[in-house]
Amino acid sequence: MLTTNFINRDLAERIRREIGTPCYVYDEASLREAADQVLAFPNAYGLTARYAMKASPNANILRLFRAKGLEIDASSIYEAERAVVAGYDAHEISLSTQEFPDDDRLAKLVEKGMSVNACSLHQLEQYGKRFPDTRVGLRFNPGLGSGGTNRTNVGGPASSFGIWHESKEDAKKLSEKYGLSVFRIHTHIGSGSDPNVWIRAVSLSFDMVRYFEVATHLNLGGGYKVGRIAGEITTDLQAIGEPMKQAFEDFASETGRRIHLEVEPGSYLVANCCVLLSSVQDLASTGEGGYSFIKLDSGMTENTRPSLYGSQHEIQLLIPEDEERTAKPYIVVGHCCESGDILTPAPSDPEALHPRSLPEAKIGDLVAIGGVGAYCSSMATKNYNSFPECPEALVRIDGSVDLMRKRQSLKEVFANETEIAF
Repeated sequence: MLTTNFINRDLAERIRREIGTPCYVYDEASLREAADQVLAFPNAYGLTARYAMKASPNANILRLFRAKGLEIDASSIYEAERAVVAGYDAHEISLSTQEFPDDDRLAKLVEKGMSVNACSLHQLEQYGKRFPDTRVGLRFNPGLGSGGTNRTNVGGPASSFGIWHESKEDAKKLSEKYGLSVFRIHTHIGSGSDPNVWIRAVSLSFDMVRYFEVATHLNLGGGYKVGRIAGEITTDLQAIGEPMKQAFEDFASETGRRIHLEVEPGSYLVANCCVLLSSVQDLASTGEGGYSFIKLDSGMTENTRPSLYGSQHEIQLLIPEDEERTAKPYIVVGHCCESGDILTPAPSDPEALHPRSLPEAKIGDLVAIGGVGAYCSSMATKNYNSFPECPEALVRIDGSVDLMRKRQSLKEVFANETEIAF
């Protein structure tokens, strides 16, 4: 379904021969199409679409999205600096981070135009002391969350992200104390696709916009659900966007304030634009009443989402078209010496095994794991068991393949270690 959009056995064999496995393989056409969909998000009074670069921060992806017109949502000062190196101007970057750096790096980018969302009262006071009489965004926890699991839910009482909505008076007092102009209200509730939940979040967010009378921008974050396998729902941006647009128009009719919309998708832009190409390096069985295992030359060193969340990814054996193989149930495991390195857990339950029906596997078969464009390369357990960071490649629109990141060498794995005498 999702994998075969752009990968086939001939292309996979070529990539294995020229680059090797494991390898992330991105599709340029899919990335461009996803950007177009986000840039078409319904809006009443203007739209700024930002890429949440934590999803996949390769500089080539950043450059492609900048050319399409996407700005940047950075989650750390390091991401902000990385975006600048990739070609973004500071004024195209918005920073929402769990920690401010204690050196002058923040000031350097703020002075060049980077905007900042204070994500706690402490951060707001820090920002006010360092940058009095400037503008600032405020990230609020609106009291509502949406996510497949508690680990993907970034709103509501179980989340530490943002200023709790009941503390809005304290936030206003701090802003006034330091002469800060609150130009943006920011909320983010997690990953979900229910339009009713999104509309409720918009309503709660407008309560904050109403309270901060000078706010001109409302940033609703990202979290647009992406279906990575058959049966999972992908958010219809038009379906959730149209009632959002109406909410902005209603607010304008009520208050006379035309609020600019910002969105910050990550997964939506890249998740299904990439496959992890791997090879079957071994097979195992625990006998009658046990399991049959496919062992890959990749694993949690490239995709930790199944082990962390019980996330589901499409897995396809790219077998020759002229071969017919009987399907059988398999547990697909990674190459790490780690019992949790499982690619086929039960949905939302990383502790349970959930066999997949796949064609009978042979050692050396090529395997394509779909939906790995977001929070896989960027969030993997890199260098566990000293496995090197694997390469990233891009399938161009003309069918050619460009290397976006080379495979790490063993020397590079431990390059930052220092030698001490014993």
